Amino acid sequence: MGRPLKALNFSPQAREQLISIARSRTLPHALVLRSRIALLAGDGWSNTNIADKLSLSRPTVGKWRQRFLDRGIQGLYDDLRPGGPRSIEDERIAALVRKTLRTKPKDGTHWSCRSMAAETKISKSTVQRVWKTFGLQPHRRRYFKLSTDPFFVEKVRDIVGLYLHPPDKALVLCVDEKSQIQALDRTQPLLPIGLGYVEGVTHDYVRHGTTTLFAALDVASGRVLTQCKPRHRHQEFLQFLRHLDHSVPQGLDVHLVVDNYGTHKHEKVRRWLAARPRYHVHYTPTYASWLNQVEIWFNIITQRAIRRGTFRSVPDLVAKIDRFVHTYNPKAHPFAWTATPDSILRKVERLCQTIVGTGH
Repeated sequence: MGRPLKALNFSPQAREQLISIARSRTLPHALVLRSRIALLAGDGWSNTNIADKLSLSRPTVGKWRQRFLDRGIQGLYDDLRPGGPRSIEDERIAALVRKTLRTKPKDGTHWSCRSMAAETKISKSTVQRVWKTFGLQPHRRRYFKLSTDPFFVEKVRDIVGLYLHPPDKALVLCVDEKSQIQALDRTQPLLPIGLGYVEGVTHDYVRHGTTTLFAALDVASGRVLTQCKPRHRHQEFLQFLRHLDHSVPQGLDVHLVVDNYGTHKHEKVRRWLAARPRYHVHYTPTYASWLNQVEIWFNIITQRAIRRGTFRSVPDLVAKIDRFVHTYNPKAHPFAWTATPDSILRKVERLCQTIVGTGH
């Protein structure tokens, strides 16, 4: 007979945590095994029986039983081991980061891993790891355009206020049009997706014409009302407004969020709106179409139904757009707008300070 084993007594909370670890399919397998050892030991199993059940050696079971006795659940984790000595000094890393941020190669517009490695005599993989650690992506750029609207602040507060605190007994609609949607047909049939290869399409295509998609997004529900028109003049916009007017209950005020496109400010459009007092128009600031939530929905339909679509004619394109809208609306939900006017203005202020700091 060997020495008697110390009993493993743990609280209900510790048992619950051990059971959760033992059942996990994402944690490391070694940690799962150690949790099972602790659970079986807590149930009174001997080291020999645990080793037989889990196909482990008795010394291994004894080691993790003792680790649990000494440190609890934390003892089941591996101890941190020191890695190999660093081969690159902090000064070289700092110089690499400064060079990435402040310079450009003589023969190009931006650094690549290979060009930076050749310039600094640091391996390509090390350059890649340093860039990833510091969040540096010299191969990418983000486009922006600052609004020049003199009433930018007032318009931001007005429109964002509609999103965050919509008025009672009123409908907030984000309205815009997506013009020049092309009915593109591939010159040869598609090759379907299969095991080991992706869908195949020809690089060339045939143009069958274009359509313009007018859309009004209900901010409260996320549903959209759409119409496709052959052109996007003020006449078509007026037709869409009349369609909206017939679709919205007469007892509701309507707040329209639109951009500054000339069609939306045409004299006939203004007269039509002025003759209907329940309509209130809110123009987004210039170069700030991102304030209009319908742009989010345009991106959704582009990605899901248009960009990769194949259309034999304009009516075929229109039919598929209508089909997408018909299936989208029953499952629609409002977009979660969380940005406040103050947070937007602070971000713009930081952007302006950055531009001033670059000397522009």
